[in-house]
Amino acid sequence: MFSLTVRRNFMIAHSLPREAFGPAQGLHGATFVTEVTFRRRELNDDAIVLDIGAAGDVVDKVLEGLNYKNLDEHPDFVGKLSTTEALARYIADAVAAQIRVGNDGRELAGLDVTLRETPDAWAGFSLDFDAR
Repeated sequence: MFSLTVRRNFMIAHSLPREAFGPAQGLHGATFVTEVTFRRRELNDDAIVLDIGAAGDVVDKVLEGLNYKNLDEHPDFVGKLSTTEALARYIADAVAAQIRVGNDGRELAGLDVTLRETPDAWAGFSLDFDAR
């Protein structure tokens, strides 16, 4: 399996209003280092997984809708917990929707999203695409 990873940062505010989250129940900020890895079983005719610029553009577009936002007020998170894991899935689904619209993504096997909250703590989500 071949892979290409692009990395970006974004900042959000949110609260996690359940006892399990201790002090994170209150409104607080988070800065995430986001890594999106695109997977492909075989390289394309240009001997790449995906154009690195195109991959970065897609990730930028998805993160633009989250960056500097209070997720407690974001329409896609109303009534939902915006945990790091949930954000990783949200980003994976949004990137997949963008990349699969164009021809660049039709042969991808899937993608992985890793969100790093600190150098010592991160969460992720892997999305496998249906075989075509």
